[in-house]
Amino acid sequence: MYLATTGRPDAPPRTFGAGRRVPGTVLALGAVSLVTDVSSEMVTAVLPLYLVLGLGLSPLQFGFLDGMFNGATALVRLLGGRLADRGGRHKRVAGTGYLLSALSRLALLLAGGATAGIAAALAADRLGKGIRTAPRDALISLSGPPETLGRSFGVHRAMDTTGALLGPLAAFAVLQATTDAYDAVFVVSFCTGLLGVLLLAVYVPSAPGAALPEPATPRPRTALRDPAFRRVLYAAALLGAATIGDAFVYLLLQRDLDLPATLFPLLPLGPAAGYLLLAVPVGRIADRTGRRLPFLLGHAALLGAYALLLAPLAWPTAVAVLALLGVFYAATDGVLMALAGPLLPARGRAGGLAVLQTGQALARLVGAAGFGAAWTLWGQRPALWLAGCALAAALAAAWRVLPAPAPALEAS
Repeated sequence: MYLATTGRPDAPPRTFGAGRRVPGTVLALGAVSLVTDVSSEMVTAVLPLYLVLGLGLSPLQFGFLDGMFNGATALVRLLGGRLADRGGRHKRVAGTGYLLSALSRLALLLAGGATAGIAAALAADRLGKGIRTAPRDALISLSGPPETLGRSFGVHRAMDTTGALLGPLAAFAVLQATTDAYDAVFVVSFCTGLLGVLLLAVYVPSAPGAALPEPATPRPRTALRDPAFRRVLYAAALLGAATIGDAFVYLLLQRDLDLPATLFPLLPLGPAAGYLLLAVPVGRIADRTGRRLPFLLGHAALLGAYALLLAPLAWPTAVAVLALLGVFYAATDGVLMALAGPLLPARGRAGGLAVLQTGQALARLVGAAGFGAAWTLWGQRPALWLAGCALAAALAAAWRVLPAPAPALEAS
């Protein structure tokens, strides 16, 4: 058997025989996320094209809007986490967020071409996501033992990514059937989002399936008082500030390959397919070997994607860029939650994860706005060089900042 000296979440699991089944709560939340992602990715797939090519926004304006609406959910994430922790209202708070995001699709439909209305709809969507994410991830984290969290998050993210894979296909099909009618995309997205809310209400339990014991070493009740959690937060923020956002990657590919507008919604399919295939295997590897290294290697894959974007682009290179994006998400998204979750007390887990997600969102606001400004001022190649150098520096810093995995002692 293995005895971890400190019970850190990055240590190899102590047993390999128990708790291998994925909890029902994880599967139910995965189904909700699958349907919801079909709804959200239908809009996400056409949004850059709609705003930049349709409404004529500059890269700087688009970068500011995209980053702002991802970062402006900071207070809402924190509030959602705190409300979920009070009385175990994870399902109720998450459901509010899912419903708000579904209604935002209707707001996009009603906004027509008004920029203010579109901005309000985007804000509602991001607020809904901010409200629901921490309670949902806390439910996953509290539904099984810490040593299987990588697998649980991997299964959830794989189901979530199935929706991300189907969403652009649905958007493409609707645009083809309606001769580029964006309103039809918004209507179908709204109906699909409501289905996700219904699945949450019917199939997701109101509380985690099992009460998990607190760690042997008591954790501070406030997440930021835990040194190990602070190190995870600092590393995630550093790396987030050095990312440019998927929308910019897709715009760069579209411009360099001169893709027809009707094919643009298909670009997210590449990363979604890679994420779908790798999320569960990477989660299981992270459970066995520690979550720190996969998280860093995922950002190294993103750095490789930026480097390829600097090379002369052809279809093989573009496919490689999209594949590396899939590796990046598979090795970072759920793995980060599995790394941070056990560092937090059960009663404050949603709030702590909200702090982590907020820090990452605010950092990505800086990254998106900074890249948009650099592209507008100096052009796309100098902006890409700057982004690559920033990510390389952030990787080196994160290697030093992230807590090292605790050693495991073999006992007879």
